[in-house]
Amino acid sequence: QVQLVESGGGLVQPGGSLRLSCAAPSDIIFSNYYLSWLRRAPGKGREWVSGVSGDARKTEYADSVKGRFTVSRDNVWNRVYLEMSSVRPEDTAVYYCNTIRGGNNFYGRGTQVTVSS
Repeated sequence: QVQLVESGGGLVQPGGSLRLSCAAPSDIIFSNYYLSWLRRAPGKGREWVSGVSGDARKTEYADSVKGRFTVSRDNVWNRVYLEMSSVRPEDTAVYYCNTIRGGNNFYGRGTQVTVSS
């Protein structure tokens, strides 16, 4: 089991910024894990948004967020972050962090992001 806890969501105006956090348990070797952010918009399936390698050397982004979102991680405090900027109404979704351990996917409960004026 890997319990992930997302936070930082809320209401933000179009063009604004928001920073999401995901906390992982302290009893895992956090740097061993690739971490991803995914989102589920109302009425849609889950969409992969971004990912970061265990050593933070590699970051990846969906085309829909490239240039606007930045993923990072802190392997001392077992945190992964998603900096969202220039947000758009279509970024409205529940955002989840995710990792894979032992061939199983683990997700947090998510944090709601609403982009609206």
